[in-house]
Amino acid sequence: MEPFDHDASRPSHDPFEAFDDEDNAEPYETTFDQGQAEEGEAMENENDPTASDFDRNQPPDERAQSAKDFLRQVLIEMDMDVSIERHPPRPDSSIDEIHLEIVGHDVGRVIGKKGQVLSALQYLVNRAVNRPGLPRRHIVLDAEGYRHRRETNRASLARRLGEQAAKEGKIITFEPMSPRDRRVVHLALAKFPHVVTKSDGEGEERRVRIIPVRR
Repeated sequence: MEPFDHDASRPSHDPFEAFDDEDNAEPYETTFDQGQAEEGEAMENENDPTASDFDRNQPPDERAQSAKDFLRQVLIEMDMDVSIERHPPRPDSSIDEIHLEIVGHDVGRVIGKKGQVLSALQYLVNRAVNRPGLPRRHIVLDAEGYRHRRETNRASLARRLGEQAAKEGKIITFEPMSPRDRRVVHLALAKFPHVVTKSDGEGEERRVRIIPVRR
């Protein structure tokens, strides 16, 4: 049995899609809760004092530059004292992914409560850059490592709870999470022995269940 399947029939409001799995429920359950082309573009990267070393050394990328320009304008309109750097995709991401990092004095305001402002900005940038007729490029926004730390912690938690579910033979259910957060849990447990994961619920109430598999 595959650990999870992509649910293509369900629309998602997040650039990253949710994953689902066939139900294999046990009779016992407990709930876990937790509160970028043109030469001018290349010159801009070279002369931009806030550009990362990775960004300066990359060939011109019109879509990445478009994403940076759009995001920069939005942040200016929001009166945020921050700058934008482009970083390489992470090892577990597609090579076509565009990873933008927001740094600066107002980074806390950019993140917002539980990362809600950061997620909204990511959604806007993806909608602005991924116009009809263009190949899809995932744009991931982070803010001084906030998203990376959060995802690393969530994946570690998922593995601990996976061990608990397998040991106790009980289903463990997370609190409702965003599509991207659910994806982190599914991927963390994709090859985990003796458990599968499944997303249940609709809209903002959609959550992940860790389900032990009979040996």
